[in-house]
Amino acid sequence: MQGTIDGFSYGLVTPLVAYLMACLGGALGLRCTTRSMLVSQSWRPGWLALGSAAIGSGIWTMHFVAMMGFTVKETPIHYDKPMTFASLAVAIVMVGVGIFIVGYKGASGAALFTGGTITGLGIASMHYLGMAGMRLDGKLEYNTFTVAVSVAIAMVAATAALWAAGQVRGLMWSVGASLVMGLAVSGMHYTGMAALSVHLHGTEAPSAGDSPAALLAPMMIGPLAFLLLAGAVMLFDPKMVMGKPAGVPVEHKPGVPAHATVPHPTRRPSLRPRRALGQRGPRTPQNH
Repeated sequence: MQGTIDGFSYGLVTPLVAYLMACLGGALGLRCTTRSMLVSQSWRPGWLALGSAAIGSGIWTMHFVAMMGFTVKETPIHYDKPMTFASLAVAIVMVGVGIFIVGYKGASGAALFTGGTITGLGIASMHYLGMAGMRLDGKLEYNTFTVAVSVAIAMVAATAALWAAGQVRGLMWSVGASLVMGLAVSGMHYTGMAALSVHLHGTEAPSAGDSPAALLAPMMIGPLAFLLLAGAVMLFDPKMVMGKPAGVPVEHKPGVPAHATVPHPTRRPSLRPRRALGQRGPRTPQNH
């Protein structure tokens, strides 16, 4: 028997909040990636790691906020906590690999393609591993073609986001890129959900059980707190708080004079007025 799936039990509330979470994580992560290219080499790994954790936490939180609105009417849904948190770890690690590649190799050519592919696969892996953590009286089945489309969306979105991060532009550039990234990640999520069907076993009587919101809300406290903390860090100027620009001004380099050298030819024009005064020399004693 096929289960009756409802992915919008709370209307548009969960999709909108999920989108905002994806945008928040994307904005923080892309900004950290951009900053990593402006600070000294010793600070770069720290900023890239923070960006990886921000993006991974953002898409993970987005996924499970959206899942709060997911129900199967004929059976209650529970979540396996180790599997759920494993999906968070996978997201952070795989996104981190892609970000580190772009952070050190640059957002162009093979590095961008490789980093975007790995990051996109990390987003997709997080989604389907999180879905595998659902426990219900039935079996999850997926349409292969739709799943492939969702993975392709994740890879394209990740590549575009990493390219935007590598442009090293202002804050508004990162915000705009994060809005696009949030839309793509949300699109990937709901495309993957559209590929899902539930085949019920019918071995258990329908039960009210705990709502997905009651099960998932406590698990999201940590990632949400991390995102808020990362946002608080980004309110400060990272160059002043966490590091300095990689480039050193010329006047501060050893062996370079602090002031510009005064050109010597300035003495030559002064000789001409002296010669002119010398011609008027005989009149000088009369003045005395």
